[in-house]
Amino acid sequence: MSFTTYYGAGRDIHARQKLKREQELGADHSETEEIRAERAEIRLAMAFAKAVYDRRKELGLSQSDVAQRAGLTQAKVSRIEGADAVPTLPLLRRLARALDASLSIAMDEEQEEVVFVARTAA
Repeated sequence: MSFTTYYGAGRDIHARQKLKREQELGADHSETEEIRAERAEIRLAMAFAKAVYDRRKELGLSQSDVAQRAGLTQAKVSRIEGADAVPTLPLLRRLARALDASLSIAMDEEQEEVVFVARTAA
């Protein structure tokens, strides 16, 4: 099941609206620093959402399972996966532990990469 299929039409529309907004922001070649920062924030939130979703599915966990493991509510996990929440550093740590992984985030002017790397058994 894909990221889009899982979320259904409502989430798909929300993601498309965010992407459309990002494209509209990019259409203006005289982009201000504020707009560039907003675009980067959108891309990072979407990359993080996808990384959480992909790792959760890889482990065969439900949002409720991840929430319980991380000490969160299922609604909070849903907001994170929907790119509707910007996690704090302590929350990033809790999610990495809940997903049995380390978290790698790389950012530059053009792209954001968020990857959960499975922990190896000792």
